[in-house]
Amino acid sequence: MRGGRGACADFCRMETDCNSMELSSVSEFEEDAELNGFEGTDMKDMRLEAEAVVNDVLFAVNTMFVSKTLRCADDVAYINVETRERNRYCLELTEAGLRVVGYAFDQVDDHLQTPYHETVYSLLDTLSPAYREAFGNALLQRLEALKRDGQS
Repeated sequence: MRGGRGACADFCRMETDCNSMELSSVSEFEEDAELNGFEGTDMKDMRLEAEAVVNDVLFAVNTMFVSKTLRCADDVAYINVETRERNRYCLELTEAGLRVVGYAFDQVDDHLQTPYHETVYSLLDTLSPAYREAFGNALLQRLEALKRDGQS
């Protein structure tokens, strides 16, 4: 999941903070992005990373939770997600990123060859138009709140 930074990374940093409605400085954005992007780490407990992923985007999906059925380890965790379109997926989280491994909760299809995504935002953006809309609405609300705060 290590990689170059650019417009996408800057955009993703904004996404990590969309649901909090708190004011954050640029350094906090960068710190959050580094934690969510696994930068500066060699190995983490993927269950903890998976919980952070869930908390970041729960506002934009019907349901999302770390699997209690599939084995989590230091190097892999599984996340179940139901999009607002009511499509269900089982996601695998590793150092390589996130990818769809099944089309039902707690299902891993070893023959499924899906690409890895560097962020959960990128993955959901490809799976769910309603996610994009929810994210856009959250971003708009945040910008309006910043504008109101700036005028007071």
